[in-house]
This record gives sequence, structure tokens and C-alpha cells, in this order.
Amino acid sequence: MEAFDDVRPVMERLDLLVPPVAAAVQAWSGSVPVADLLYADTDPERADTAVLAQSYGPWLLEQSANCVVVAARRGGTTTLAACLVLGHTRADVNGVVRRHLGARKASFAPMDTALAMTGMEYGGITPVGLPADWPVLVDAAVADSPHVVIGSGSRRGKLIVPGKALAELPGAVVLGGLAG
Repeated sequence: MEAFDDVRPVMERLDLLVPPVAAAVQAWSGSVPVADLLYADTDPERADTAVLAQSYGPWLLEQSANCVVVAARRGGTTTLAACLVLGHTRADVNGVVRRHLGARKASFAPMDTALAMTGMEYGGITPVGLPADWPVLVDAAVADSPHVVIGSGSRRGKLIVPGKALAELPGAVVLGGLAG
């Protein structure tokens, strides 16, 4: 990820992570060692994927993944979940996500709900450090990527993570066709 000026192992940048992300990194387990997770210090004004790609290079659209929070409803029950898709695609919330979660209706969660429930900032939500009981739906293209650039929990900074590591997160389910 040569486009970024300051890239270091994430364990060296715990001070720049929001508490739930820092805790998840410190408790990291799985087949991908935590040493393979990197932190790129980036301008918070360039956190949105399209602006990031404009600033650092258009190749980032295909090597970035966006994490969106969805609310799935069935009866009086609402389930929050995260969807992770490549930056140049969109999650199929009303199709694949709704069916997988067994919901009658699914939509993007209200921003205030997403931020309050994750402890993260708008424009920086990441699947690393989400509540343990949340489903994390990962598009197969993300899981198959050697590395993807994702949010760090705040607008400042990005994580660079092997796709395999994202597929192994707590609650993760890899779905083909999640990106519509």
C-alpha cells in the first residue's frame, strides 16, 4: 500500500484506535497473525471511499471495503448486522442481507444507532471490534482479497487487513453475491 505515507503495524498505533477496535486488536486470534494487520495514518477529511480514491489513487476503489450497518426487522425484533463489500460495489440489503437474516424488512441502520452501538465514528465504521453478537456478512470478493483497506473506527486512519482475516472475525459469514 505504497500510496500511504505512514503505514505501520496496527499494534504500534493502538493510541489512534477507538476503544472497541483497540480491544479487538489486542485480543486478536485466528490464523492470520495480528502482525499482518497494518494501520495507515490518513487525513480524516479523506475518510470516505470516493474521496480516499481521488486523493490516494483510483485503485483504492477495488482494494477498499466498506462496512455498513443494517437493521433487519421481523415482527417486533430488530437485528443489527454489518455488511462488508468492496468499495466499488453496494451491499444487496433488500435481497441477500434480508433473506440471510430471516427478516421481513432490512435497511441501513439510522446513523445515530450505528454510531452509538459500535462506539465508532461516521465514515470509519469497521468490522473489527463490533459487538460480539452481531452477524458480520462478508462478501466473498472481500474474503478472497489478499489485502483490503477498511475503516479504523474513526475518520482518521485506515486498517489494511488480509481478506482471510475478515472472514474469520467473530460472527463472520462469507456470502457470495452480497454485493449487488
